[in-house]
Amino acid sequence: METLNGRTALVTGASRGLGAAIALELAARGARVAVNYFANRDRAEQLCHIIRQKGGEAAPFYADVRQEADLDRMIHAVNEAYQHIDIAVMNATGPQPFLTIEQQTWERYLDQLEFFLKSPLLILQRVVAGMRSRGYGRIIQIGSEVFELGNPMFANYVAAKGAQLGQTRSWARELGPTGITVNLVAPGWIPTERHAGSTQAEMDAYTERVAMKHMGTAEDVANTVAFLASDAGRFITGQKISVNGGNTLE
Repeated sequence: METLNGRTALVTGASRGLGAAIALELAARGARVAVNYFANRDRAEQLCHIIRQKGGEAAPFYADVRQEADLDRMIHAVNEAYQHIDIAVMNATGPQPFLTIEQQTWERYLDQLEFFLKSPLLILQRVVAGMRSRGYGRIIQIGSEVFELGNPMFANYVAAKGAQLGQTRSWARELGPTGITVNLVAPGWIPTERHAGSTQAEMDAYTERVAMKHMGTAEDVANTVAFLASDAGRFITGQKISVNGGNTLE
């Protein structure tokens, strides 16, 4: 297994769900992990405690990743604690309402763009100089299969995820010569706390369309992120890697 010894990873929205699984896996491979949280410091502290119990290194860092001042403070604090950031995993997200065309507003679109375009841009702008100077960096965005599926009543989210993929590809072209890779991991429906209200019938209907006929796990996503973060992924950039059991085929 490729190690991340000596690397520092920032994972946004890491106090629960996919973010927590990603933080755990990166730490298990030797990375120092900056666990970003917004609403729940206790959960972030718990996660860091688990990582330290397993022999890893992690600390919680507060920020609303949509706010420049918050990000300035967080990035400064991470650099104070760990000297630099080598890996940035853009995972933070907010509410994801289903809305008909008549219910949609431009503000609803902007809500999603704030998380999937604005926040990653602000973070990259604050870490890219250090990555360039070291000739190494890993930018990993967490996307979604919905861009391929075009889920109905979800256009605000689907459109933002499509824009996120375009941003990933452009950054990859721009940063490739510097040794920085930029990729997007696109999970399918991975059950986490966010889906606590989902019924078994809904999950069965979804898995019926999946080539492998079962749901994935947060660890499946975390393993893919860890691979891209490692030296084994050094020649992969500008790519969208679907982690969805074959629900989309490209």
